Amino acid sequence: MNIIIIEDEKPAARLLQRKVEKLGLQVSTLLHSVEEAIHWFSQHDHPDLIFLDIQLSDGLSFEIFETIDIKSAVIFTTAYDEYALRAFKLNSIDYLLKPIDKDDLETAVNKFKARNIGAPNLSLDFEMIKKMLVNPVERSYKKRFTIKMGQQLKMVNIEEVECFFSENKGTYLHTFENRDYLLDTTLEQLETELDPTAFYRVSRKFIVPLAAIKEIQLYSNSRLKVILPTYKDDEVIVARERVNDFKEWLG
Repeated sequence: MNIIIIEDEKPAARLLQRKVEKLGLQVSTLLHSVEEAIHWFSQHDHPDLIFLDIQLSDGLSFEIFETIDIKSAVIFTTAYDEYALRAFKLNSIDYLLKPIDKDDLETAVNKFKARNIGAPNLSLDFEMIKKMLVNPVERSYKKRFTIKMGQQLKMVNIEEVECFFSENKGTYLHTFENRDYLLDTTLEQLETELDPTAFYRVSRKFIVPLAAIKEIQLYSNSRLKVILPTYKDDEVIVARERVNDFKEWLG
């Protein structure tokens, strides 16, 4: 089975790839723009399945289908509202609302496997979407955290976060004011809720924002060490298998 992902945010594309491949499927190609996708489709056999974001960096993905007669099945990955989603759910395989839930992803993939059909009739889908999505909805990521402190609630805005870390089976938020707050979540869940262009999971223990990186140093075994403004409790090390991806994320 040949599968490709079309998603302009490279960290988000790689995250989706990892999730798909955990389901036992192989993603052959990641594409990040309308122009890149059109060129690729003109040079390659069309895949069995496309995970397709709607709004790409250089335009709407509908432009791909207006230029190339795509024969592939499609699972949409989108942040558009439910009313618009119902319109193109008719003939596409499914849609995944961002941030993508792993159970929803598995359901969509199983639905595709179960439909022993040729390519869906995509033309109706795209015409309906184009008419209904005149004003696209902004992607929504976590903007603040509500933390219980005794009998009070404290609000911490995302701009105040220096890093997230796990310790003793707990997940903590560390601020630029050098304060730690226990969160009722996991790093895995946070990874799906944070803007992937602004936050990166450097290891199993740490997620860091680009805005908090003060310095990056070479470290042993081809790893990197991230220096943050106030966090000093432990070394923030980029895992060796994540170094190349981390460098690409940095741009």
